[in-house]
This record gives sequence, C-alpha cells and structure tokens, in this order.
Amino acid sequence: MQAGDYPVTSFGRARRVGGRHGHVAYFPAPIPRQIDLTGSTARLLGEAEAALGRLAGISGLLPSPSLLTRPYVLREALSSTRIEGTRATMAEVLESDASDERPNADVEEVLGYIDALTWGLAQLDKLPLSSRLLREMHRRLLAGTRGRSRAPGELRTTQNWIGAPGSTIETAEFVPPPAQELADLLTDWERFANEDTGLPVLVQNALLHAQFETIHPFLDGNGRLGRLVLVLFLIARGRIAEPLVYLSSYIEADRERYYESLRAVRQRGDATPWIDLLLEAIESQANDAVGRTRQVIEIRERYREEAARLSTANAFALVDVICESPVLTSRLVERRLDVSRPTALRLLSRLEERGVLREGAPGTRGKRQYVAEEMMAAVSGDGDGDVSGGQAAKLKEKTVHRSGDML
Repeated sequence: MQAGDYPVTSFGRARRVGGRHGHVAYFPAPIPRQIDLTGSTARLLGEAEAALGRLAGISGLLPSPSLLTRPYVLREALSSTRIEGTRATMAEVLESDASDERPNADVEEVLGYIDALTWGLAQLDKLPLSSRLLREMHRRLLAGTRGRSRAPGELRTTQNWIGAPGSTIETAEFVPPPAQELADLLTDWERFANEDTGLPVLVQNALLHAQFETIHPFLDGNGRLGRLVLVLFLIARGRIAEPLVYLSSYIEADRERYYESLRAVRQRGDATPWIDLLLEAIESQANDAVGRTRQVIEIRERYREEAARLSTANAFALVDVICESPVLTSRLVERRLDVSRPTALRLLSRLEERGVLREGAPGTRGKRQYVAEEMMAAVSGDGDGDVSGGQAAKLKEKTVHRSGDML
C-alpha cells in the first residue's frame, strides 16, 4: 500500500505511521452525510425501490414469512461464506440439520452466519445498530472451530492488513486504520446508522457498508459481518420485513467488481461504483425473491392438496416443515412436529407415496433421508452445488493477514 495511491478525499486519506520505516495505513474520515447522485444512479435507485415494493406485496401473500425466511437466510449464509473460501452446499447444511450430527468446519461456518443473523434480527426491537450489537453478532459468527482463536466478539487491538498470500504490512494492498482509531470511527458509524441523514436509505446502506469494510474492526469475519449488516439495515429501516433479499449471492457472482468499487471509495473518493452495484444487487435479488415466493406458494398449495388426502393435521404441518427444510429425516420430523418415531416414519412414507417426497441417498450413519425435490429447486436456485477445485482456488486468491477476510 502506497500513500500516493490514496489522495485526500471526503472519505479519508492514507499516511505513514510508526516513523520513517513504518507502514502506510488508511485513515477514514467521518461518513459523508450528503452525496451527489448521478442521473444513472438515481435511475437505479428508483428501480431498486420498485423491486422492494413488489417483494413487499408478494411476501404478504405467504401464510407465514418463516416458510421462506429460513431457506433465504441459508442462501445468504452460503454465498457470503463462499466469498471467504468456504465450500459448504445447501444440501450439506440441510442434511446436517436433519441428522443432528456434528457439522464439518465449512457447514459450521455457515451455521454461525445463520445464528448471527437470526440473533441480530431478534434484537432489532431492543438494540439499535451499534458496536454492542456488532460484537455479539461477531461472537456468534465466529463461534465455530475455525474462528474460536480469532477473538470472537472483541474489537481488534492490533493492526491487520489485506493482501495476497505472503504479503507483509509494507506490501499489503490495503491497511485499515490503527486499532486506537476504532473507538471514534465506530462511534461515527453507529451515529450514521441510526440518524436521518436525508440520504435515501439504500444509499445510506451502501455508505455504511463501505465504511465498515474500510474500518475492518475485527481480526476475522469483517467481510461476512459487513454483508450481514447490509440485510439487517434494510430491515431496521423498514425497507423489507424479512431477510428475503440475499445480496451476497449477487456479490459472489461479480466479486472483482465488488472489490474494485470499494477501492474506488478509498482511492478516488468515488462512491458511485459501489452504490450502483448495491442498487443493482437489491433490484436483482428482490425480483428473484418475488419469483421464488410465487413458486413456493404454488408448490405449497399442491403439497397441501396431497396432504389433504391423508386426512391428518400432522400431514399439513409437515408440508410447512418441508417448505423450510426440503431435506428431512424422521428425527427432524419428530422434533418439529413433536410426534413419535413411528408417526414420523409413517408421515414420510405416505407423502413419498403421494409424490411429495422421494427417498434420497442415506445420510450420515446410513440414516434414511427424504427430499422434496421441487421445493429444493425453488429455494436453492443455481450455484448451490459443490464448488469445483478450480473455483475453490479462485475463492482463496486473496487472504488477510490476521483477519481472514476478503477485501
């Protein structure tokens, strides 16, 4: 990182610290409360807002938001953790949940993301977006085996940096502000997150995320937590009622543009590329959610028609479990419906006879598993299979010394 690559802008500046032989770090300014939008950005803003309006209308048709919330949170968790190199698939996470077996390290990271987001959503009525909320979400995010040694829930007290494998602080691509700067920067971040700046909410969300990633306040998990907050902020500000917009999927598909747009904020003081990218992501993913919601509603009604032929309330209840978890075992059904094992097996068998389920490959320890293939396709979408070796290598092209996050 060279100071000359980062001129002084309204977003901050770089300067050398630690004496003549020290290193160059970036010092963010307080988040700008006003920003000029280009005509094309204003158009993207209108399209994103319209898409969110359509999503609000269609999601209101669901008998229960939880029918889609859990699969969508899982998709967001999978995409966000993949950006950091995790290779878990939706099927693996659902199988782990259904089997009650201890998950592998990749699945554990996905489950940590889900737990952090679920907990954060539950706290919005009690806590503002704040350092306190971030720290607890971070603790939950890193609760798995890989993150336990990375100071979960604690702001960093040492310098971190972002760069290629083997880079040093002198050769790093980006060095966030020194740890002693965090208190004032996070105070400003928290104030910005909770004040009415007069900016459009979606633009405010973009600036909030860019500042968080620039501050990089934790040793690990900054990328995942920052993307998680993108969704949390939309809910806190009432733009969506449930986490049905999974932005990490869009970012994962064009991650180099994501990195470049954040660099533009720091290196040129130009937030437009990042704001445009986020607005495009919101519009695309909100429209995607509308389509999937329609599919889920249609499939659920057909499943309920088949369940009606069984003349049991448990069959109807199991249809809603299927919407949330399209991979099932008898143990999962016992737990969710509070029924005996013989009853759970009978329900699964009869819905298999009706064509709602099919018996899949045995799970861990040879346990029988059932899959609702139509529902699985509706909630999983493209790109939720295994990551190939070549893709996995690309996922790990960038690393962070003492931080483990992507830029």
